[in-house]
Formats: sequence, C-alpha cells, structure tokens
Amino acid sequence: MGPAPATLARLPTDKLLEAVQRQTFRFFWEGAAAASGLALDRRSARDRGVEGPVTMAGSGFGVMALIVAVERGWVTRDAALERLQRMLDFLFRAPCYHGAFSHFMDPSTGATIPLTRKDDGGDLVETSFLCMGLLCVRQYFDGGNKAERKLRAYITDLWQGVEWNWYTQGGRQALYWHWGPNNGWSMNHAIRGWDECLMTYLLAASAPRQGIEPDVYHYGYAAGRNFLNGKSYYGIELPLGVPYGGPLFFTHYSFSGLDPRGLKDRYADYWQQNVNHVRINHAHCLSNPQRYRGYGPACWGLTASDDKHGYAMHDPVNDNGTISPTAAVSSLPYAPRASMRALRHFLGAYGGKLWGSYGFIDAFSETRGWYADTFLAIDQGPIILMIENYRTGLLWKLFMSVPEVQAGLRKLGFDSPHLHRRTRS
Repeated sequence: MGPAPATLARLPTDKLLEAVQRQTFRFFWEGAAAASGLALDRRSARDRGVEGPVTMAGSGFGVMALIVAVERGWVTRDAALERLQRMLDFLFRAPCYHGAFSHFMDPSTGATIPLTRKDDGGDLVETSFLCMGLLCVRQYFDGGNKAERKLRAYITDLWQGVEWNWYTQGGRQALYWHWGPNNGWSMNHAIRGWDECLMTYLLAASAPRQGIEPDVYHYGYAAGRNFLNGKSYYGIELPLGVPYGGPLFFTHYSFSGLDPRGLKDRYADYWQQNVNHVRINHAHCLSNPQRYRGYGPACWGLTASDDKHGYAMHDPVNDNGTISPTAAVSSLPYAPRASMRALRHFLGAYGGKLWGSYGFIDAFSETRGWYADTFLAIDQGPIILMIENYRTGLLWKLFMSVPEVQAGLRKLGFDSPHLHRRTRS
C-alpha cells in the first residue's frame, strides 16, 4: 500500500504527485484483465478478484498510463511492450463493427457485452479514446527493433481500419455514436457538442482512410444546441457548453492527449474554455447553494462518477452532494493551486476512506455518509495522465506530434503552437 495517506499529504509537491500517479497506475498494471491486460471497467476497493467487463475508453487511458510508467521507471520498456502487444493481439481477435469496438467486452473472450439493450455493437466514442491512446503509444515506442516495429504496425492497422465515415449513417452531417448488427442505427444518437467527444471528431477528420469532411464537424458537433454559450456563471465567462459547464470530465478525456494550450478555432480558445469550466465548478462548490457537508475551497470537484444510487453525471446543475476526487485532481493543469489543495485535503482529512490500493476511490458524499467502494478506469486514467501533462506535458507532446492528427487539426481549422515548425537558433 505504501505510506499512509496522512504521510503522503505532507510530501513535497513533486514527490506527492509521483506517489499518487504510481499508486493509481496499479489499477492498470496489477488490476488489469488477466487474459488481455486491457483495463477493467471497475474494481472493488475490497479487491475481491471478480472481473467485470473491459472498457475501451479506459483501455485507451491505460495504454497512455503505460507510457508514463516506462518514462518514470515504474515498469521496464520490455515489460510494457509485452503488455501492449498482448492487448493488441486480444483486440484483433475481438469483434469489431465497421472497425469500431464495443463499449464493453468480455475480459476472457472479447465478446461484446451490451451496455444497454440496443447497444450491441460499435461505440465510436469509446473507440476514439482507445485510438487516442494507441497513437500516443505509436509515437513513444519508436525504436527500430522487431517488437516495436510490430507494435506500431498493429496500431496503424487498427487505427486505419476504423470506418469513421460509416458512422455518418450514409453521409449525414454528423457522426453517430452507435451501430449494431441486430439494432442497426436504432439508437440514433448523433454526437453533438459541447461535451467530451471533440476527440471523436478530430480523429474522424484525421483518419487517412474512411474519414470525414470538415462539414460533418461544423454542422454536426459544432452545431449542437449546447455548443456555444458565452454567458457568465459566478462572474466567469463560459465560451462553450451547457449552463455552468457540465461535468469536469469534459476538460479531461479528449484533453488527455489534445493539448489545449494555445489551441483555438473559430469557436473558442480551448485553454480558456477548460480553465473557466474548472473555475466555475470550483466556485460552485465554494458557494455551495444546497449547503452540502464538506464542500469548500479544499473539497470540490463535480463530474460523472459513482454515487450512492449508481453511476451519474454530477455538475453544478445536477449536484447531489457527491464529490469525485478525479474531478479536482485531474484538473491540475487548469487550476494548480486549487487542485493541489484538494489533493492534500482528500488524503489528510479523509485518509483511508478515500485512499486505497489503486489510488483514490471513485467518489464520496459526506452529507450522506457514503464512500464508494469502487475504482473506475475512466476516472483513474485521467488522474495519471493530467498530472503527467502538468508535470512534463508528455502525453500532449506525443499526441500532438502524430502526423495524421496535425493534418486533422488543420483540416478542421484549428490553430496550435504544435502546428508551427520550430526553428533552431
């Protein structure tokens, strides 16, 4: 387990961040599915050894966490290569649906596990986060030896095999989230912003084969009724999104790889968008209009997570008193002082109630006397990745250096410092 939470809380900042990242990484290393090494959707804090389904988005975050682990010396490069190749071998045997994978898979066989009754096939958003992670892996493992060449070839094959344009339902001006062999397009869920799905449109535009044209982004995602905002909340202007910004994972998922610093297009400055979204979330928890116990300058962070009644979206408009440690901790690049204050508070004030074998538990509500007994892949992953982006920018540098991604950003009209050639003095 390592040092006690109270001891961790007193460490110097860099050592504390390293300890949090490393403990959280255990979810993806020791806690992964035995057969494939892919990330399980969740694990119990009681660690009963019962495996649930594997998750594609969580696995995308997991392969990015492996890069961090190699870079920081927690695992060897060879061990990571073996794990990554095992993941890819499993994925190539698993069903896919016009190149997209299902949201959940059986951890032993790869068979599709429907998330809902009609969600029996491809999930384009989950697949996009998997591809984001794998493209970072392809950039990082750039050696000339046979193992790394093979790994890169597998990733390119998988990435180029996704039929992004299929998910426009035959040429409509939007991407659609789901398609299944039994239910077809019956879920009919157009992906319209603002939300976590910018990565889906970016990779669809970046794809060298079977990609989309810019109009699908501009008339699909950016034309969503909740895309443009421009109003102020707690005195803070919000360029995009629903009132008060929505859950904080909007600032984490796509931006685990996509560097928001200096990222702009006709709609927004994405650094300002994410910083202001976090500031509004923080200000709401300080204001605490419903007077929930525990809320304050050191205890904040609303996002999607488990709560006492199940899994739900939490944000200033949908606030039931549930704080999710991942929300504040993963916001470190955007609000360093507020995030570090929360991180130390979670460890020092709550100790073992919030800290366990795989890092922070998913969520808690002091008002209800409830503490989750779960760790979730999609919440543990951003903790590792966004801390690393704050410390070194590693994942941002890797993803933004992908040639196809740079082409996709230009195609959609984005500007970024990563798109401008740096000259040596």
